[in-house]
Amino acid sequence: MQASVHEFDQASASGSVLLDDGRRLPFGPQAFARSRLRLLRVGQRLSVDLLDGEIVALRLVGI
Repeated sequence: MQASVHEFDQASASGSVLLDDGRRLPFGPQAFARSRLRLLRVGQRLSVDLLDGEIVALRLVGI
C-alpha cells in the first residue's frame, strides 16, 4: 500500500503516514528500522507493509 509521510520525529524514529485513502496511521521505531533509511521527510512517498492494521515496514516507492 502506498502512503505519504505525515510526520516524522528523528529522535524517537517514529511518526505517521497518510494512506492514499486518507487514513492516518502511526509507525514506531521498529517499522522505521526495517526501512534501513536514515531520515524521512514530510510528503515523501512510501510503500508500507501492514499487518493487522499496523505498519510493520516502510519502503521507498520503486525500490
